[in-house]
Amino acid sequence: VQLVESGGGLVQAGGSLRLSCAASGSTFGISRMGWYRQAPGKQRELVATISSGGGRTNYADSVKGRFTISRDNAKNAMYLQMNTLKPEDTAVYYCNARIIGVYIIDYWGQGTQVTVSS
Repeated sequence: VQLVESGGGLVQAGGSLRLSCAASGSTFGISRMGWYRQAPGKQRELVATISSGGGRTNYADSVKGRFTISRDNAKNAMYLQMNTLKPEDTAVYYCNARIIGVYIIDYWGQGTQVTVSS
């Protein structure tokens, strides 16, 4: 499975961005997908996850009410709509796809930089 993120950039505080993640390769069997982020000097943290059918979502407390995760399985794509961005949202955002079988295998994209200026 290959994951490619896009949509990052520089935005002023209060602005919006929409991240996209395109999956390719052996996408059959992908279950949960999610977005994670890593700020300089900090550990990678969960931002949001979405179930295989899109019916269940989970958000970090810091982004609840501002970010919305979604996916389009027909397009093998996942999105993160980010509104009311804050400087503390500045980080590299990573797309994650999980396949659960005999083992749990996590796939990662290369990341896309999001910078929010104050």
